[in-house]
Amino acid sequence: MTDVDFNMMPVNEARSRVWHARREAVRDVVLTRDLRLSVHVSMQALEADWRALEASPATSLHQSFDWCAAWATTHASQLLLVRGTIDRKTVFILPLELVRGRFFRTARFIGSPHSNINTGLFAADFDPLTREQLASTLIAELTTKLSRVADIVTLEKLPFDWRGVSHPLASLPAVRNQNSSFQLPLLDSFEATLAQLNAKRRRKKFRVSEKRLEALGGYEHVVATTLDERRQMLDLFFEQKAIRFKALGLPNVFQDCETLAFFHALAAVGPTGDGQPLELHAIRLRGKHEGRIVAVAGLSRKGDHVICQFGSIDDDIAADASPGELLFYLMIRKFNAEGVSLFDFGIGDQAYKRSWCTVETVQRDIVLPLTLNGRLAAWVHQLAVRLKAEIKKNKRAYAFLQRLRQRRQATGGALTGAVDDD
Repeated sequence: MTDVDFNMMPVNEARSRVWHARREAVRDVVLTRDLRLSVHVSMQALEADWRALEASPATSLHQSFDWCAAWATTHASQLLLVRGTIDRKTVFILPLELVRGRFFRTARFIGSPHSNINTGLFAADFDPLTREQLASTLIAELTTKLSRVADIVTLEKLPFDWRGVSHPLASLPAVRNQNSSFQLPLLDSFEATLAQLNAKRRRKKFRVSEKRLEALGGYEHVVATTLDERRQMLDLFFEQKAIRFKALGLPNVFQDCETLAFFHALAAVGPTGDGQPLELHAIRLRGKHEGRIVAVAGLSRKGDHVICQFGSIDDDIAADASPGELLFYLMIRKFNAEGVSLFDFGIGDQAYKRSWCTVETVQRDIVLPLTLNGRLAAWVHQLAVRLKAEIKKNKRAYAFLQRLRQRRQATGGALTGAVDDD
C-alpha cells in the first residue's frame, strides 16, 4: 500500500464521513451500529480479554499485558485503553497512554519509545465488513471520546502487512516511519537458516571468534535463569552500554530512572506460558578471565517470535573476537532448535542487521488529529518523520544531530528513544 499524506481532519468532517458511509450500504450501517468503543483507565479491568487477544501470533509482544503493565507501573502517564466490542464481545484493544508535551497532548501506544513493532490487539476472527468503514468509525469515535483530553492519537511503528496478515487499520491515513525493522526467518534446520545468508562466511566468522576466545581460556553461552541473575546481567548491560554510548558520542537512551525501572520490571516477570518478556543471554569467559561477561543481549519471546531488544559488548577484552556477533550466532542456533520461526533484530537500519536478515519490514505511523491543535501536531509529526529520514541519509548531518542530543542529555534534557537510536 502506498503512503498516504496526513489527513488533517476536523471533527465535523470525520463525523460526516461516518454519516456518508452509513448511507452507502446497509452492511455498513450494521457495523457502525454494532461496533462500540469505550475508554478505560484500568488494565486489570480488561486483563482477561487482553490476554485472550494477545494470544494471536499477529499481535506484537509490545502490546502484551505484561509488557504494558511493566511500563505502566514505572511511568506516571495516564492510561487510555480503547476497547472495541461487537455484541458485548471484545474484538480489539488499543492500549494507549497520554503524554503531555509542551504544546500537544498525545495518546500513543504504551511504551512506544522502547517498542520495536506495534500492532494493537485484534481478535483473530475480527472481520470488519469494510476497512474504510472501520477507519471512519474509529476516527469519529476517538474524536468524540478523547478530544477533551488529547489533541492527537499516534499509532507508531505499525506494519500494515505482518506475518502474512494485512492490518485491520491499514485504511487509516499514515506516513512511512523513518525506520524499518529487520527479521531472519528460522527454517527447519540451522543449516537451512544459514543457507539464506552467506553460510560459508558465517561459519568462518564463528570459527574465528571461537578460536580467539579459546586462546583466552574458552567461553560459555549462558542464559540467566533466576531473578538475581537477570538483574545482575541487566545492570551489566546498562553499564556496558553507557560506556559504549559515551565512546561513540551518542546520547544514552537507557539512562533515565524510569527506563531502568521498566526493564527491571520486565526482567522480574520471568517465563510465561508462551515465552518471556525479557530473557538475558551472555558470553561468559573461562580461564584467565573466569566469569567476565563480554557480551549481553536482551530478548523478548512470544510464541514463535523472538525480538532482540538490546545488546552490548565489553570493549576492553576480546573485542577482536566479535563477541556480539558470536552471541547472535549462538542464540539463533538455539532458538532454531527450539522451533522459533522468526528472529527479529528490531527497528533501525544497521549494517549488522542487514548482514543477518533477509526480511525488511516497512513500518508506518498512523496519526489522527482530534482537535484544531492536533492538526498542527500531525503536521509537525509528519515533518519530523521526513526530516529524520533525510538526515539519516546524510552521515555528517546525522553525526551533528547526535552530538547535539548528547549535549542536551548531559545538561539534563529529557530524552527517550527506541532501542536503536532514531
